[in-house]
Amino acid sequence: MNPGTLLIRADASAAIGTGHVMRCLALAQAWQDAGGCVTFAMAESTPAIKDRLSNEGVRLIEIPGPPGSGAELEQTTALARSCAASWVVADSYEFDAGYQRALKDAGLKVLLVDDNGRSGSYAADVILNQNIHARENLYQDRAEHTKLVLGTKYALLRREFASGRGDQREIPPVARKILVAMGGSDPDNITLRAMQAMDHVLVPDLQMSVVVGGSNPHLAAIAESAARARHSCRILQNVANMRALIAWADLAISAAGSVCWEYCALGLPAVVVTVAENQVLAAEALHTAGAARLVPGGARFAIVEMAQLITRLAHSREERQSLSRVGRTVVDGGGASRVVSILLSGGPRS
Repeated sequence: MNPGTLLIRADASAAIGTGHVMRCLALAQAWQDAGGCVTFAMAESTPAIKDRLSNEGVRLIEIPGPPGSGAELEQTTALARSCAASWVVADSYEFDAGYQRALKDAGLKVLLVDDNGRSGSYAADVILNQNIHARENLYQDRAEHTKLVLGTKYALLRREFASGRGDQREIPPVARKILVAMGGSDPDNITLRAMQAMDHVLVPDLQMSVVVGGSNPHLAAIAESAARARHSCRILQNVANMRALIAWADLAISAAGSVCWEYCALGLPAVVVTVAENQVLAAEALHTAGAARLVPGGARFAIVEMAQLITRLAHSREERQSLSRVGRTVVDGGGASRVVSILLSGGPRS
């Protein structure tokens, strides 16, 4: 059976970041693997994201913004009808109950991707919250028809990570390969702050790989910092194969976004930073579960405190082994295909 067209409504920009689009890309890949077609409708995007979607063989339609506005909703609804969308996937904090209800009133099936249950009431057919802290009580005010798909069992991993789930990981006595990744945009330049913390880490022969997204406006400052860094440092922009970098690294310093599920699936120990409020609950839950280590203070974390944590982890093979082992129990890599199976069956059972 041809599953038809999946219409994904998500945006990316320096302010929004790229996480919404990249996790929806995992769902798009799984839908393609099931034989369907995918269209992204975007009010905001970046050149790097456009290139990535083009390379993935999905259709991209630009629509007027701002996200959640009447004009945008009208265009999204018209597009969904014109392509006879089997489902509309909505991934933005701007898509409130009124937006969801309007899509439903247009006769569309709607999957809402959410993180924290802070949008008040809900009217989508399905709410997907892939986070470790996801609970039913976050969505008490929902329509009678709204079903919940909750937890890391449904974490949306792209093909490269799902297929790498079985990769073996060596945990060396001392962690010397450090991956720094603060998201696709990083408007507050937390990357630079993490690099400054690394200058206080007194571990010999350290190597840093610093990932800079295509939407990052601070490349010049980051490159200047890398040139004078205490440790060997390479800057990598618009990385297409994060799996290879995660396999290379002994330890990650990272924003606490959806990339955390990639670290968990591939067993990479990580120090995470909450760079946005919507990351706080997930980061705290990861820390409590023993799947990552959370640096307190959010974007304004204490540089010396982070340096001390990295130094400790670099020298503690046992702690890194534990983080790796627990992380692999949190995410198994099959989430995107599970979500597609739910959509193809018409939605989760009550």
